Amino acid sequence: MTPPGTGSPISIRNFRHFLVARFTFIMALQMVNFAIALYLYELTGSKLSLGLLGLSEVIPAISFALYAGHVIDRSDKRTLLLRNMFLYFMAVVGLGFIASAYSREHLSVSALEYGIYFLIFLTGIFRAFTGPTMQSIVAQLVPKEQLAKAISWGSASWQSASVIGPIVSGILIDTAGTFVTFSIAIALLIIAMIMIFAIPKLPVAHTNQQQKTWESVKEGLRYVWQTKTLLSALSLDMFAVFFGGATALLPVFGKDILHLDATGISFLKAAQGVGSILILLWFASRPLKKAQGKTLLYCVAAFGVTMIVFAISENFWLSLGVLFLSGIFDGISMLVRGTILQMFVPDEMRGRVSSVNSMFINSSNELGAFESGIAAQKLGTVPSVIFGGCVTIVVVIITWIKAPSLRKMEY
Repeated sequence: MTPPGTGSPISIRNFRHFLVARFTFIMALQMVNFAIALYLYELTGSKLSLGLLGLSEVIPAISFALYAGHVIDRSDKRTLLLRNMFLYFMAVVGLGFIASAYSREHLSVSALEYGIYFLIFLTGIFRAFTGPTMQSIVAQLVPKEQLAKAISWGSASWQSASVIGPIVSGILIDTAGTFVTFSIAIALLIIAMIMIFAIPKLPVAHTNQQQKTWESVKEGLRYVWQTKTLLSALSLDMFAVFFGGATALLPVFGKDILHLDATGISFLKAAQGVGSILILLWFASRPLKKAQGKTLLYCVAAFGVTMIVFAISENFWLSLGVLFLSGIFDGISMLVRGTILQMFVPDEMRGRVSSVNSMFINSSNELGAFESGIAAQKLGTVPSVIFGGCVTIVVVIITWIKAPSLRKMEY
């Protein structure tokens, strides 16, 4: 007989519902993000517009993150997630309308552009709640003994959706058009909401319901600041991806350097996710057992190297290959950071700490996209990514020297 908590988390019904919901929700978002970025670049012809697109989402996501953490810890996470999924659904319906042929015929370019920024701004607010809730809800769906495996499955689900979403979006845009693309994304969002609705309401983990909002927020910040290993891991990710990520410029590399159509660009975007999926599935059954801190640092440095190679490549297959490798390195670092977050944080703090984590992630991804757009405009597309890759390696060296607790960390 299998001891309780030692089997696979896949055998747990509520966790299966969560995985399906996470997959369909993220796939829909990735489809929409890819379609809107491509549509916006074709509409404006501006590299800077891609940076502004990321900025319009990250400002509300960061601004509401700390408050979101307080709300998450005081709420039934299932109901809160369902509510914000519905709000996201409404915003996507609006984006689909803007990207329709009718809107393009009847509205000016500037009206369409600013309409996109406005709706993406709203999705940033909803994202401040959905991301941390998805992270923190896992610990309430599986026993602690299965948490490490559940994190790998959850990350693999997220990455799978991140891979399939852009590919499906690119193919649909080329073959069926924007309307069909958004229609399928909306259908996926409905499936995600049904799956979350099927999960019973969850108990509230926060033990101090009378605590004031600002005191609750400060408690979460204090915990992250005092847990040096966690703080170092989050800081490393933030600065490395902020400077080292090139995905925001994929439409530019695809169209102007590699001369690809939407399908080809979607394969480039998917390559990174494929690498992450394969390594996460590998570790779902074979968890890292030692030297996780050093492994994290090595992988982030290798990620920086792959970005440099990608920047100088003018060959589709070489670009595809290095993005695949970057996904492997990113998947390992994602797994280590996620495990630190789930294993070392008490249940009543999970929402607030996950929200602080989301601030770091949003800062690195969306502000990184804005930085990439500015750098590409000022330095040129290729030099800006080379510069970012070099800075990523420097960040790893500094972290290795200044954060010995992370370097020596094992779990």
